[in-house]
Amino acid sequence: MKGFLEDANYSIGLLDEGATLADVIDNCIFEHTHTGKRAFYVGDLGKLVKKNIQWQNVMAPIKPFYPVRCNSTPGVLEILGTLGVGFACSSKSEMALVQDLGISPENIIYTNPCKQAAQIKYAGKAGINIMTCDNDTELKKIARNHPNAKLLLHIATEDITADEEVNMKFGTTLKNCRHLMECAKELGVQIVGVKFHVSGSCKELQTYIHAISDARCVFDMAEEFGFKMNMLDIGGGFTGSELQLEEVNHVIRPLLDVYFPKESGVNVIAEPGCYYVSSAFTLAVNIIAKKTVECDKLLPSGVEQTGSDDEPIFTYYINDGVYGSFASKLSEKWNTIPEVHKKYKEDEPLFASSLWGPSCDELDQIVENCLLPELSVGDWLLFDNMGSGTLGEQSTFNDYQRPLIYYMMSFSDWDEMQDAGIASDTLMKNFFFVPSCIQLSSEDRFSTAA
Repeated sequence: MKGFLEDANYSIGLLDEGATLADVIDNCIFEHTHTGKRAFYVGDLGKLVKKNIQWQNVMAPIKPFYPVRCNSTPGVLEILGTLGVGFACSSKSEMALVQDLGISPENIIYTNPCKQAAQIKYAGKAGINIMTCDNDTELKKIARNHPNAKLLLHIATEDITADEEVNMKFGTTLKNCRHLMECAKELGVQIVGVKFHVSGSCKELQTYIHAISDARCVFDMAEEFGFKMNMLDIGGGFTGSELQLEEVNHVIRPLLDVYFPKESGVNVIAEPGCYYVSSAFTLAVNIIAKKTVECDKLLPSGVEQTGSDDEPIFTYYINDGVYGSFASKLSEKWNTIPEVHKKYKEDEPLFASSLWGPSCDELDQIVENCLLPELSVGDWLLFDNMGSGTLGEQSTFNDYQRPLIYYMMSFSDWDEMQDAGIASDTLMKNFFFVPSCIQLSSEDRFSTAA
């Protein structure tokens, strides 16, 4: 099954009933084993459809604006555009990407907290007016370069967990909001709403209660200055779990009904990124080198070796790393155990192992310690939940090849799009049948009318 999709030239395979993601991965590994063992992704775009249905069932009428930086591959952006999702962009290149899909400026917000003047001007020329701001320097820069901008004041959230210190890097205080409104009045800049963000790792849902209450205070403050506020952005932090989504909704819904009822005319939006794409992509990597190492050189302090002292301990090097698909490992707590693709016996011995990227850099460690059967150069490993992070970005590491991307969707997910009235005539035509799937040619990609 041919399915290589790079940038604008890609196709989407519609799988027959009975065909699975595992079948696609098996087929791709078979092809790559014979043509060149390059890392690749398999993306189930049907999961985006399911996530959007889940969002509508739980979170409606809150409109999602997808942060493009999470995964900017064309298949993802086109599916989400077709589903009517808005886009949160952090750069000129991201704004250009979604504009090329035919997304209207009203469905794009510019969310970078530290904007370049040239990119603010670009947004102005493109008609992208809604952007965020959290300090007077940024406000003055926006006033000079985009007088028609409509600002969302980004307020800080007070997270009580130690891991959430990053939340205070961006966002202003309630006290400073009054100063920003005074500046905006003097500069003739419109303030139309409030944004806040709660990290997905935050376990204290009370943070949402405080943030929404603070947002209401800012709306009340805005009335004193004569600003007509009509938008509340509750940010991202949605992990993809239906349980987490329902828990968040259970907390915020009563407050939204009281502070921002429908009759208030305030549109509530959110920025779910990982929520949509993380579980949709599986990364397949190939082992390019192998070493046997001493126990004390592999295991971190406090971790005991399994098995006897004379058992071998293996270090494997794979053809992707932190300068590619695992870049988030450098800045986030990231712990995952790969799945071995080849079949092995249940009673086959497992050995302490570590996984490293191809750069031979001391930072390029993917998995510090895990138990795996003994593997060989040329074997494949699979990593689930790899849809959010560096997909769509190009590494600067020498000779690093971007993993190929194969998109697929089941007929049942395709039918759900049709039943929802999302699949346009353009999307329906020019299909052809092959034994394992139907492929949508690159010339007839998804309609992107928002």
